[in-house]
Amino acid sequence: MNRQSQAAVLFLLGAALLHAGSTDLYLRYVKAGLRPLLLASGAVLVAAALATVWYERRRARAAHAEHAHAEHAHPDHAHPEPRISWLLLLPLLALILIAPPALGSYSALRSGTALQKPYALGPLPGGDPVPLSVVDYASRAAYDHGRSLHGRPVRVTGFLALDRSGAPYLVRMALNCCAADAQPVKIALTGDLPPVLRPDAWLEVTGTYTPRLTHDPVNNGPIPYLKVTSTKPVPVPHDPYDETWNT
Repeated sequence: MNRQSQAAVLFLLGAALLHAGSTDLYLRYVKAGLRPLLLASGAVLVAAALATVWYERRRARAAHAEHAHAEHAHPDHAHPEPRISWLLLLPLLALILIAPPALGSYSALRSGTALQKPYALGPLPGGDPVPLSVVDYASRAAYDHGRSLHGRPVRVTGFLALDRSGAPYLVRMALNCCAADAQPVKIALTGDLPPVLRPDAWLEVTGTYTPRLTHDPVNNGPIPYLKVTSTKPVPVPHDPYDETWNT
């Protein structure tokens, strides 16, 4: 590729980052907190592309007379750039045109739970039932022995994963930085479950704490149970990933 072509690729990449950062598309790749950096990166790439075009046109005008004279005295044949180099645009077009689905049960069952012992647990939020994230409930149940959960119904949202035996888990994929490092946090479900369980279906689950605990067969990490009293199907949330696991 010549400089003009490189500038075009830079411009398209920057525009794609700006498009992703100004819509919900970026949530398929990075956590929400990185949105300002994504927008800034896109702006820098667009500015670099425009500066490259300006510089190349200025240089071409300044050298036009000399090049024309040299070509008249010694004719030269241009050697076109290999067309295969334009295949570099394919990943860019994929970024613009194809939004990857959020990671689901397939990835969750092949990775060990990422639940980590929290530095501290704050008071439960208000509400009846109490709205909690998968990470928050799992942390309180596994590491605080449910002390803050006794006598309080909770409401948790996540997607279903079924292991080889058909045992159900409510899962949320946790991000440290981006989707490439996403890891699952799992809650095992017991109690009043729907008669048909479909992997990757999103559910709002209401239930109560139970001291029952199991361990992830992948990494032996703790997976607490939740005793389900009711379930309700819900659409995929605005941000399907959970960022609270490392706070």
